[in-house]
Amino acid sequence: RKENFFRAGRISYDEYAPRFRIIEEEAVGKQVDYYDVLYLHNVGKEYRLNLKTRQCNVTALTRPFRPFGVPPMANFTGEATIGAAGIAGENVVIENFNGQFTDGTKFFGDVTYPDCIPVSNGFFNNDIGFAMNTFFDINIGITDPMVFIPPRECAGK
Repeated sequence: RKENFFRAGRISYDEYAPRFRIIEEEAVGKQVDYYDVLYLHNVGKEYRLNLKTRQCNVTALTRPFRPFGVPPMANFTGEATIGAAGIAGENVVIENFNGQFTDGTKFFGDVTYPDCIPVSNGFFNNDIGFAMNTFFDINIGITDPMVFIPPRECAGK
């Protein structure tokens, strides 16, 4: 994309049944919209509910699932400390990885050590350009499995 693009949201993520949901604010240039987007890679569908208009679009997912963590083919590139190194409870060790998916998309990622919790990741290909994600306020586990049920406005689509 050539436009200025920004997205922030709350994510529910399941790497094992590849699917995730994001309640997001999306800005393209000066246009701001709000969406509830459910990506069900396990069944190949995307449900996109515009939270302003309540209109739902259901489309086939054509792009592959991208894990937020470290993909199996990733290369370890280093380790770093965020925070006050050497002061207990005031820092976190992260490990850095990069690589390339089979479709040519390049990626990098930073995860905590030893728990492998995503801190940030990024992707680049010629179709979409560069996309970066930063993660914070993470809770481990799926607290509400109903989060992966499509919105009622999308029923029957």
